[in-house]
Amino acid sequence: MSPQRPDLVASDVDGTLIDDTERVSARTRAAVHAVVDSGTPFVLATGRPPRWIAPVVEGLQYAPLAVCANGAVLYDSASDRVLSAAVLVPDELAWLEEVASTVLPGCGLAAERIGESAHDAATPQFVSSPGYEHAWLNPETTELATHDVIAEPAIKLLIRLPGASSRDMAEALLPKLHGLVDLTYSTENGLIEISAAGVTKASGLREAARHLGVSVERLAAFGDMPNDIPMLSLARHGVAMENAHPDAKTAADEVTATNVEDGVARVLERWWQ
Repeated sequence: MSPQRPDLVASDVDGTLIDDTERVSARTRAAVHAVVDSGTPFVLATGRPPRWIAPVVEGLQYAPLAVCANGAVLYDSASDRVLSAAVLVPDELAWLEEVASTVLPGCGLAAERIGESAHDAATPQFVSSPGYEHAWLNPETTELATHDVIAEPAIKLLIRLPGASSRDMAEALLPKLHGLVDLTYSTENGLIEISAAGVTKASGLREAARHLGVSVERLAAFGDMPNDIPMLSLARHGVAMENAHPDAKTAADEVTATNVEDGVARVLERWWQ
């Protein structure tokens, strides 16, 4: 383990910070508060959009800065303000729709959009093409014709193919994207997520560190899925959960206990007693 206490701590949410009932345990909450009370920033780094951060804030009883949508959005949960956003523009989305429909026939598309706050009523937050099947519960969908889904800038394009594996989808699409966008996945359940070129949790954490006025040189990061690999690789000490995807474990410096066994807290308690 890294002998030096981190100057910045970042944690993924699902499968990492929260348990399988989507709750923050008392032990994890106490460990996070010990970090914050010491003056060290604790930030979230998640694939979730800002509108899904409020339950985590409630569970932590603390409102952290949040890197959302796999690095595309920097969100201040304390003031409910979107500080910055990197988007895919309509021309890029149209090209991606064409590539995806060719490589993954029958796939559905959805787009995450962003306004000035987590629940900006002026901006539909999540829009999907007809027949899009969610990989998880999302009652907020606005169904649009495919050409309307890709007609406005998006922080993330989701491509869904029920019955497929996310890894197989990614391997099929990657050669066709030529590095012009960033592709990742946070579930194996037939869903891949595409962001603007260079947008990852690592790029989002660099932006968060600049905003906070700290360095990423002594970053400790926690995660469990392939979308966490960039930040685990960036970190001075990257920690994967025991329940993590094998690729995330390979990228990490340490494997801790599972998310239901307070794996994040167990590591933080070694620095903050």
